[in-house]
Amino acid sequence: MAALPVAVSTFPFLYSHDGLGAMQHLHRQGYRAFEMMIFPPHCWPSELTPAKRREYKAWLADSGSAITSFCYPLLDNNPNSVCAKMRRYTLDRYREAIDLAADWGCPYVCAIPGPVNSLIDPPVAWMRAWFIEGMRELLDFAKGSGVEIILENVPFTYLPSAQDMLSVAEEIGPEVGLNFDICNSAFIKEDVAAAIRLLGKRIKNVHISDSGYEVFKHTRLGTGIVDAAAAGAALREIGYQGQTVLEIITDALQPGSDPDADIQASHDILASLGWKSR
Repeated sequence: MAALPVAVSTFPFLYSHDGLGAMQHLHRQGYRAFEMMIFPPHCWPSELTPAKRREYKAWLADSGSAITSFCYPLLDNNPNSVCAKMRRYTLDRYREAIDLAADWGCPYVCAIPGPVNSLIDPPVAWMRAWFIEGMRELLDFAKGSGVEIILENVPFTYLPSAQDMLSVAEEIGPEVGLNFDICNSAFIKEDVAAAIRLLGKRIKNVHISDSGYEVFKHTRLGTGIVDAAAAGAALREIGYQGQTVLEIITDALQPGSDPDADIQASHDILASLGWKSR
C-alpha cells in the first residue's frame, strides 16, 4: 500500500502569522498540504478582503499547494449552546467557512460539538438535537459546493468517543464524514485501533499529535501516550488514503517554543512507520 500523505496544521501560528504567512512559512520547510485554522486574526472569512482572498488563492496555485481541510476550533463558539443566538452565530460562521472553502478548493470543513464544562450541563438529548439540527443545516448549505462537513471527536465535548461520533453522524445522514483525532481518542483511554476500525470508511481526515493523561495537550509525537504505529496499521487496514494532519499545538509566540522542530520530529516518526517522508 502507498505511503499515507501528511498535511500540517497552521495551529501553532494562530497569533504569530496570518494564515497565508503560516502556509508560506511551512512551505519553506517542504510542506504543500495544509489544514487551515479558521480563527481571528489568523484567518477569519468576514475579515478577508476580496483582494486578500485572491492573494491566498493565487499563492496556492502558484506554489503547488492545497488547503486540505478547515478547522474551526471551539474557543468562543458553541453549536449546541442553550442560547439560540449563540447557535445561530456559530452556524453562520460555519457557513462563511464553507463559502471560503469552496472558493479555495478545500474539500473539508471540520465541525466540533460544543464543550461541556459547567457544574450542571444541559441534558445530552437537548445538545444532541441542537447539534444534529445545525449540522443538517450546514449539509444543505454545502450542497453543490464541493465541500463536505466532517465531525471531530473531542474529549471536552459531550460526544467524546468514536462510538458517540459514529452514532450522531449516522443520525445526521450519510453525507457527513468524520475527522478522527488519534490523540483525542488516546486521551480518553479508548482503544485507538479499534476506534479506527469501528469508524471505517466514515473517516475522511485524521489528526495526530501526542499528550499525557494528566494534562490534555497536542505535543510532538513520541512524548506521551499515542501509539502511532498501531494507529497507522489500523488506518491501512480500513484502506484509508486521506491526509494525516500533524496538529501540533506549540504556540510560536511563547519563549522557548519551537513548533518547526516539533513538526519535523513528529513527521520523522510518521515516516518511519509508513507515512510519506518530509
